[in-house]
This record gives sequence, structure tokens and C-alpha cells, in this order.
Amino acid sequence: MRPKDIDEIVGQRHLVGEGKIIRRMVQAKLLSSMILYGPPGTGKTSIASAIAGSTKYAFRILNAATDSKKELEQVALEAKMSGTVILMLDEIHRLTKPKQDFLLPLLESGKIILIGATTENPYISINPAIRSRTQIFEVQKLSEEDIKTAINRALQDDERGLGKYHVVLDDDAMIHLARATNGDLRSALNGLELAVMSTPTDESNHVHVTLEIIEECIQKKALTHDKDGDAHYDVISAFQKSIRGSDTNAALHYMARLLEAGDLISVMRRLLTIAYEDIGLANPPACSRTVSAVLAAERLGLPEARIPLADAVIELCISPKSNSGIQAIDAALDDIRKGHGGEVPNHLKDAHYKGAEKLGHGTSYKYPHDYPHDWVKQQYLPDSLLDRTYYVPKENGRYEQALKQQYSALQNSRWRK
Repeated sequence: MRPKDIDEIVGQRHLVGEGKIIRRMVQAKLLSSMILYGPPGTGKTSIASAIAGSTKYAFRILNAATDSKKELEQVALEAKMSGTVILMLDEIHRLTKPKQDFLLPLLESGKIILIGATTENPYISINPAIRSRTQIFEVQKLSEEDIKTAINRALQDDERGLGKYHVVLDDDAMIHLARATNGDLRSALNGLELAVMSTPTDESNHVHVTLEIIEECIQKKALTHDKDGDAHYDVISAFQKSIRGSDTNAALHYMARLLEAGDLISVMRRLLTIAYEDIGLANPPACSRTVSAVLAAERLGLPEARIPLADAVIELCISPKSNSGIQAIDAALDDIRKGHGGEVPNHLKDAHYKGAEKLGHGTSYKYPHDYPHDWVKQQYLPDSLLDRTYYVPKENGRYEQALKQQYSALQNSRWRK
């Protein structure tokens, strides 16, 4: 079911949608080497395949970890003999220096258009020499609707999909398949294929795939057998609200339901959100420890992941709460979205270019570290927003109490036009 051209790509509209960067490259036939990074099963190889299909260039797939330099040489020879080749290089973060040195001149000449794929952050894991010769695009996790679209295509396609099996997929089975695979289309299609191929036909020559069959084929239990599929989100909502409400036992209960359904990813993502949204400045060390717990859970996987996550949940429940951080940034964003920007004061403008001094940019800026206590009174907000206050501190934890005291002192002595 891999897409044959760019129009068949599921999701990733920020890259392949109308007017977006990769579609523009394909339409203009001005392809450049790129690195696609993001979670597994989100379409990195599919994008590369679709680009090749849309441009009619030869397409080859290699793995940086397992394929040798000899395979790279064969692709290079093909490019020399027959023209440009699009090379999909999986796990590009594991590219060795000899392979990299061999590839660099080929990228420079345009003989090979490299499309690297990785689940790692390329700004950290990929050699700067490769990064400087590629554009880097983040591939996002597919939504449930994206997964459902791909499943329906597979069920209807007689040639490449499962159309000839006359599959009847129950609504709750579809919801669970799209949701429990957490945006990984490969896992969803693999689970669907196993379900169809291992289920006998009924009297009407149809393959009837139920929720129970999907649960078995993807090895993840549904939270409940509700047709609308709301129960999953209800449990996640109850999980956050229980922590926000400081009910430790309820929070542990709802997390247990999510973990039993195999939804480790939702638990980890929601815990990180809760830590900074609901606890925040009332107890910053708890936020840091939550990050550490999530990292440990990622390394451990289930069932051991339940241990650091339980510790984090208990601490967040018992911790003092504050949402002053999210309220502050949302208030600032609200101003920006309403057009309340204002001109940056001249003394704060960039002064690192020729002619800036003549424009008065940065000339009257006072460097705080040159003054007692590393602070000096001067204007920072635009004139039109001088009296704006976004951060309103709370007093639910010792840390934010101390912040409030310092913040109030600074506010009382800050610049007034």
C-alpha cells in the first residue's frame, strides 16, 4: 500500500499539501537532498517512494546500518550510467564516516538525491557535513483520521490491498485499530492484514473482523467496547483531572486502565503536559523528575515502565499546584493574535550590522551585568503594551512564593514611560 505518487501520501499535509515545500519541489522538478525524521510508521519511506513515483527518477532503498559501502557504490554507478537516482537511506544517523565521505561528492554533484530517514533528532545525531547538504523536515505522528483513511484504502484496493477478501470491519474494531497503534500506520496495516488473513470467511463469503480479533492481532486491549470510541478519551481526561484534583488513588486507577490497554505513549505524553500545566512553578523539581520518569519508562517499556510512572503520578498528585505559567503565555499569545504587537524599542533592536548605529538601534541599551545586582531600570515592552501584565504568580508552593516576592519587587521598580 505504499503510495505511488505524492497525492497518495496519507497525512503530512505540512510537507506535501498544496503549496507546501515537498510538493513544490516535485512540481518544479527541483529536488534537493533531505532528511525526514519522526516516529516509526509515519510515512518517511512512503514520502521518498512517492517523490520518486511523481518524478519518474530511479528509486533505491538502503539501510545505513546494515548495507555496506559496496551497495552505495552500485547506486553511484547506476546514477552515473542512467542519470539521477533517489536514494532512500534508512537509519541515516548510523552512517559511518567512510560511507559519508563516499556520499558527499555525489550529493554535491546532484547525481544522487538523498532522502535520509531517522527516528532520532538529526540536529543531534547526524554529522554536520551531511546536515549542511540536506534540508531537514519533521514527519509528524499520523492522526486517527489519517490511519482510518489508509485502512479504508487497503480494504478497498483489490490489487495492492485486501479488497478481494470482502472484509467487514466493525466500527469499534476500526476505532481501536486506528487509536491503539498510536499513529504508526505500518503497525495498523500489519495488524489488519493478520486479522484478515487469519479469520475464516462466513456464510456470505465475507471476512468479519471484530474488536476482539483486532485486540488479539495488535496485542492491545480496548478500554471498553463502546461504539463511539469516547471511553479512551474519557479515561485520559479523568487521569489528568484526578492529578489536578490531588486524588492519588483515582489517578493511579486511571493510569492502570491506560497501561492495561497498552497505551504507554498517552500516559507519558499526558504526564509531561500535566507536570508543566498543573504543577508548574509551584514545584519545578517535580516537573524535572517527571521528565526523568518518562525517559526511564521509554527505555524500560512495559511492564517495568509502570514503576517510574507511578512514582511520578504520586508526586504530582501530592504536590502543590499552579497553572500560572500556562495562563501567562496564553495571555501573551492572546495579545499577539489580536494584533497587539507594537514596535520593539530602539535600544533593544539588533546592533550587530553596519549602519545600525546611524539608525539608533541598540545605542542606548544598558547591559544589566554592568550594574549592581545585575539589574538596571529600562523599558523592554513596546510603548503600546507598557502596562501589560501576563504573569500573575500564585502562592501554592515555596518556590512560587519566592518568585512572587522577587517578581513584585521588579514590577514595582520597572520602567514606566
